[in-house]
Amino acid sequence: MTNLRVIIVDDEPLARERLRRLLGEVPGAAIVCECSNGAEAIVAIRKDRPDLVFLDVQMPEVDGFGVLAALQPSEHPAVIFTTAYDQFAVKAFEVHAVDYLLKPFDEDRLKAAVNRAQHALALQKPPAPNPKLQALLDEVKTGAEQADRISVKTNGRIVLIKVEDIDWVEAADNYVTLHVGKASHMIRETMTAMEARLQARKFLRVSRSTLVNIERVKELHPLFHGDFTLVLHDGSKLSASRNYREKIRQTFGV
Repeated sequence: MTNLRVIIVDDEPLARERLRRLLGEVPGAAIVCECSNGAEAIVAIRKDRPDLVFLDVQMPEVDGFGVLAALQPSEHPAVIFTTAYDQFAVKAFEVHAVDYLLKPFDEDRLKAAVNRAQHALALQKPPAPNPKLQALLDEVKTGAEQADRISVKTNGRIVLIKVEDIDWVEAADNYVTLHVGKASHMIRETMTAMEARLQARKFLRVSRSTLVNIERVKELHPLFHGDFTLVLHDGSKLSASRNYREKIRQTFGV
């Protein structure tokens, strides 16, 4: 039986727990990562290169189809979509999902889906190009590019922040703080997820806890051992780690 490196992606903790428990009964399935949203999934898939992903269709910000749209075709793993809505089944197969699981599903249905994935991977035959697939992913990608605002709940209201107005982002455990001019807004999201959301919008990770809008950087001050201090146009000073110096040098040509 083919061993499978598996990633679980679902924004509901109970759904992830149930999948984890059921997969524990499936020989050859090894969970390498769990993700609570689509942005985290994009990063994890690129990093861990799983064989199979259980991908929830409906998630906030980046849904299951948005995850695939953000990846290059060469980065696509085998996919089993999980959904509470049968209407997504046809769409799932349009993007070459190996299978889909309609919630709530039982152990036998899960095992059948995993067996199908193992069989498909054993054949080692990539799916033929599908015009419907490309059209769908292009549509999803276009929609993602147009989503240029981040919603923040504050004082009983929702504030819409333009991505281009964010100066820098600071990590705080499972939260991030968006620094926008003199204002700061905290939202519940990991730095990894926020990086995935902003990586194509002129934002650069310069340390484990800092993501910066490169349009706001005024000066770079080299320090010892490859570290940098970034000075923004508003006078803010950010520390950049040596672990990110190559990306910093490539981005700013230093």
